[in-house]
Amino acid sequence: MNSSTMLTKTNRIEVADVLRGFAVLGITLIHFIERFSLNSHPIETNNFLLFTDRIIWDSVFFNFSGKAYCIFALLFGFSFFIQDNSQKEKGKDFRRRFAWRLVLLFFIACINSALFPGEILVLYALLGYVLIAVCRLSSRTVLIIAIILLLQPIEWGQIIYALIHPEYIINAQLDAPYWEMVNAAQKEASFFEMCKTAIWTGNIANMGWMLLHGRITQTAGLFMIGMLIGRNYLFLFSEKNIKFWMIAFIIATITFFPLYGLISVLPDFISRESLLVPSTLLLQSLSNIAYTGILFAGIILLYYLTKFKRILHLLAPYGRMSLTNYLSQSFIGGFLFYNWGLELYRYTGITVSFLMGVCVFLLQYFFCLWWLHSHRQGPLEWLWKKATWIKIRKKIISSTVLS
Repeated sequence: MNSSTMLTKTNRIEVADVLRGFAVLGITLIHFIERFSLNSHPIETNNFLLFTDRIIWDSVFFNFSGKAYCIFALLFGFSFFIQDNSQKEKGKDFRRRFAWRLVLLFFIACINSALFPGEILVLYALLGYVLIAVCRLSSRTVLIIAIILLLQPIEWGQIIYALIHPEYIINAQLDAPYWEMVNAAQKEASFFEMCKTAIWTGNIANMGWMLLHGRITQTAGLFMIGMLIGRNYLFLFSEKNIKFWMIAFIIATITFFPLYGLISVLPDFISRESLLVPSTLLLQSLSNIAYTGILFAGIILLYYLTKFKRILHLLAPYGRMSLTNYLSQSFIGGFLFYNWGLELYRYTGITVSFLMGVCVFLLQYFFCLWWLHSHRQGPLEWLWKKATWIKIRKKIISSTVLS
């Protein structure tokens, strides 16, 4: 049995579920300490809580901010390959069906963005079409395109433009006015007023933030890398793959520290904001990718080579229901923190918010164990799959096109 058959015949790629569970856990913890985009915290007077606030904030952001999303994006591309490859083996073309699947994801994402304007699925639904564009290209070509995207071409363009035009002034706060309107709605509006503001203004603010922070090109590049991981069967256990992940871990580790260190010293050498902002963003983006490589390769190596596999495997059920968990934490977080719910943003500091996030994770986790005991997929995963493969009669399609 070749690698392709193994990858499509096996029930689950368990290490991918572990990675997905790890990523969603990280995203959940970040959302909770940020209190779902309400970053202002009540003034803390307790010295112990001041200490724990700082430790938790720095630790969670160092380990998960910009990294959990990277892992999620890699696995999105990997999932596309699994589905596309499975259909190719049956002599079918998955690309049109995937385009429809992205339409469905967009509607799901719009519902989620009405609950929490800092979500990422709208971006995934829009950028997912790049996978359709490149999936029939050679691996070498896809890798070159992905590397170019990961190197942040927009930021390089800003740097070059600023060097040529010394009078150029960059506006790094284009999204700020929109976030102010969103935050006001989060703190003051009713549920329906909040949804109305979030679905439009919130998405503008969120997309603006992603554009200003290099997430657009980075996410597209990571989609492609994830597809290549699937194409080369790198999640399967083999001596060759273990060697690959060891090399990846070493390269990522060596690369991360100088990139991360340069971020703090860059202001000492660059005074012009038009050069400093894109240069800092470039280093932050590359250091996040390097640290993601450390986490990604490290988890795979721990899973396959050590006794930590038993512990890591506990995250697999959470990862199998990642869509359900991701969307449900938006509703739970909104209810806990926003004005239309319990308004806990007025009282909860970082430490308490973090503990709330841990509690929500545990509740979701035990729900996953209970649900998967009698179901193969989470409820939203099942619904998305069923809607993806819904049979639409040709007559309906033709009449829709003609109209």
